[in-house]
Amino acid sequence: MAMNTQGRPSRPVHAPDPGAYSETFSGSKGLDQAEPLIFERGDFDNCGVDLPEPKGLKTRLDGLERKSAIGLPGLSEPETMRHYVRLSRKNYAIDLGLYPLGSCTMKHNPRLNEKLARLPGLSDIHPMQPQSTVQGAFELIGELAHWLMTLTNTPCVSMSPKAGAHGELCGMMAIRAALDARGETGRRRVLVPESAHGTNPATAVQCGFVTDEIPADASGRVDMEVFKSKLGDDVAAIMLTNPNTCGLFERDIKEIADLIHEAGGYFYCDGANFNAIVGRVRPGDLGIDAMHINLHKTFSTPHGGGGPGSGPTVFSEALAPFVPVPYVIQDGETWAMVEHEQEARDLSGGEPFGRLVAFHGQMGMFTRALSYMMSHGSDGLRQVAEDAVLNANYILARLRGEMTAAFEGTCMHEALFDDTFLKDTGVSTLDFAKAMIDEGYHPMTMYFPLVVHGALLIEPTETESKAGLDRFCDTLLKLTEAARDGDTGRFLNAPVHAPAKRLDETRAARSPVLTWREDETAQAAE
Repeated sequence: MAMNTQGRPSRPVHAPDPGAYSETFSGSKGLDQAEPLIFERGDFDNCGVDLPEPKGLKTRLDGLERKSAIGLPGLSEPETMRHYVRLSRKNYAIDLGLYPLGSCTMKHNPRLNEKLARLPGLSDIHPMQPQSTVQGAFELIGELAHWLMTLTNTPCVSMSPKAGAHGELCGMMAIRAALDARGETGRRRVLVPESAHGTNPATAVQCGFVTDEIPADASGRVDMEVFKSKLGDDVAAIMLTNPNTCGLFERDIKEIADLIHEAGGYFYCDGANFNAIVGRVRPGDLGIDAMHINLHKTFSTPHGGGGPGSGPTVFSEALAPFVPVPYVIQDGETWAMVEHEQEARDLSGGEPFGRLVAFHGQMGMFTRALSYMMSHGSDGLRQVAEDAVLNANYILARLRGEMTAAFEGTCMHEALFDDTFLKDTGVSTLDFAKAMIDEGYHPMTMYFPLVVHGALLIEPTETESKAGLDRFCDTLLKLTEAARDGDTGRFLNAPVHAPAKRLDETRAARSPVLTWREDETAQAAE
């Protein structure tokens, strides 16, 4: 037994079997603290703050006072803080490790962005303030709008949409308004590639269109012959993602744009993957008429977390007259917001399709995105795209010898694999994903896009180092080897090291328990 300088044992020579005490008395395991629901740890009879009842208080609620307990547990400030810190330790995050979700672009959010978004005058303004008191915010919105139009080479942008799907809605509503203005109300068919994000056909239907699916060819791109055969005088638009969801650039995009325009339709481009080409390609040069930009994907603002997000939509000259209100304009040294449709008609002669949101965009997201742009500059944004593509192709090159790439050749910003490498192992794509959790990684996007069987879609973004990518690839290669060697227990029982074990996901989806009740102890799906 090794001894330290005080003569105390520092480590045992023969460690006992950890299985004998793998379950602790407290439920905690080292720094992994056991944490019950806040309803289970709190006290419903007492408040976490010890304050005397106020004397001589006269209510001003005029009969609207609460007559029963609010039903929330009382905790002190330390208890509350510990509860949420402990919960946060059970979550995976981009600040914890590589987040390989394909199609989602989970990239690092620089702390500089957060510092600027919290500046007084930006973080504490209110949408109902007089316009004269928010001139700086208007200028920031105008500056961001300028750079979005510059990067896409488009003449107009709506900053209102709150997310990517909301941006799609904005674009497709403008397309419908333009068709109606032309008197072509019979154009209601929208062409959608089968590899599209699910929001694309959903948005089209929401706007009163019908969708017509276009299959992919053997290379994973739009089948041009089928596309040409579907063109007709009832086609309103095509909704195309480029680079597409298979991580491939649509090589025929210029021809697609020309053909849809010749047929009298519009080109809606899903800009979810703009991170792969920002600074390298201007979508306006490719012939797009509308494209949403996910600020939380391309320009680093936080992705998820309950929102709100931001999905500005750029427009071509053909659709600019139909852009919704509100939007900001500059008159000399003064900025103003155009709030009403009639005001927009008087100023520009346009015909906005209406108002998309109550208030204009999301200030925190705008501030973060502009901070990201200004700190990178044009050369830096170009390098973002180049490094994102380089990292994805490095992963593709390292893994394709053991895992099966879905398509031949190089990729853009994400590498796509199918499940052929797991054939006859008894391990499914889902099992493989669960085993990744035990290895300390969030799984990549699984089973999407649907055009690839058992898909595994990996997007590392530009912010991962070679050492980080190597560690990730080494882990996947070891898991692949274990599956082929018959170590199915590692996969079928996974995850065993996560706070929550494997669930009955079908039961969890069909019979979720969404409300805590003291007398209800059954747990969904376990």
